[in-house]
Amino acid sequence: MRSYILLLILLVSQTGIANNAYADAIDQILSGSTKADGAKLDKPIELEHSKQNDLQIKKRLTQIYSELDGLKELQVSVSNGVVTLKGNVDSKAAEQKALDFSRNIQGVIEVQNQLTLTHDVTKRLNTLQVTLKNSIEQLITETPIFLLALVVFCLFWAVGSWLSKQQSLFRKIAVNYFIADLLGKFVHLVFTLLGIVLALSLLDATALLGTILGAAGILGLAISFAVRDTVENFIASLLLSIRNPFEVNDAVDIEGFQGSVVRLTSRATILMSFDGNHVRIPNSTVFKAVITNYTRHPNRRFEFDLGIGYAENIGYAQELILHVLTDMQGILAEPKPQVIVNEIGNSNIVLRIYAWINQTEYDFLKVRSETIKKAKECLDQAQISVPNPTFDVNLTKAPVLYREPPATPPLTKESHGSITDVTADDSLKEQIILDNLEHADENLLVSDGQKEI
Repeated sequence: MRSYILLLILLVSQTGIANNAYADAIDQILSGSTKADGAKLDKPIELEHSKQNDLQIKKRLTQIYSELDGLKELQVSVSNGVVTLKGNVDSKAAEQKALDFSRNIQGVIEVQNQLTLTHDVTKRLNTLQVTLKNSIEQLITETPIFLLALVVFCLFWAVGSWLSKQQSLFRKIAVNYFIADLLGKFVHLVFTLLGIVLALSLLDATALLGTILGAAGILGLAISFAVRDTVENFIASLLLSIRNPFEVNDAVDIEGFQGSVVRLTSRATILMSFDGNHVRIPNSTVFKAVITNYTRHPNRRFEFDLGIGYAENIGYAQELILHVLTDMQGILAEPKPQVIVNEIGNSNIVLRIYAWINQTEYDFLKVRSETIKKAKECLDQAQISVPNPTFDVNLTKAPVLYREPPATPPLTKESHGSITDVTADDSLKEQIILDNLEHADENLLVSDGQKEI
């Protein structure tokens, strides 16, 4: 049955006979209730009611509507506390306002809504014209206050910007340039927020600031979860720049990655491996890693093993090697070098040699290599045997025929070279310096910062 009624209304609307009342009828049909349905009485109904009360209600409502634009032409009738409103209104808001006023009058039991929503273009234009006129007048009136608020905000922003650039001031209280730059940005942010608060106070819109800060807090929390790794790396870079466990050109070992430090950025630590490759390690990993810094202390010890035969004089071999270590260029006298008996092997007695060098003046690998060579030559000259490991081989199959390699000229003693230059090799340092020249603004490490011991 409902579908037939709906179809009938649609057909009538196509012929041009329908008006706004049909729209209300459709709403009532679809919802299954009228506008009056579902009304709740929040006050008791009096047992006695007089016409005098109806006249007072009508008079009061008429006085109220006469003072409001858009409600002046409404017709009010009251019978036994039931108010009936008739007339034309320009908008839903005006209609709701008229109903609310009627329901709030004392003694009103029910309000019958017979108002008609009109779409008079002339009235709409007049209303729009009045609204625009009032808005323009209000804007003109509030322009001086708005300009004053803008001047206050710009003044605080400019002062904060100027203070943030005074790095010499922040450098006195900060441990390095990175912290000083962060302090400058924080001061700029504080002054900017203070300017916004004062400007909104002048505009009497401080409530807007709370809304903005609340939204910014929620947004910041969501972003922090989304970029958790980035935030973690940034905080780690901040702490690393304060602790300064290494500096540029330091040879380090971080989680098994070895190389010289190139720079520390806000996201990662850059190493240059000893074969010239860049190694990028996240700062969060570096901060939690075990770091071995080979360069922080200038003195560094190296060691190597050398075997002699069972029949040789161990003490004599130790004295010969110590004599070589004492005369070797680059080996420090203090701490003293040592030659100890490390173990008795399967085919020899293993001597372990310890020596210290100043790696700021001499190359670690060159000194170690030259020391091994001269120690071996010293034992050879003293005719102390350095035996090879001995193995027993049992052949159960026919041996493979061995073919002699082509003859080559033997190396004589005079043909052997000798490394005379054991000074530090700066080729890798030069590459790091050139690399940092291209990325000077990204490096958070400073040579004059407080070093972690």
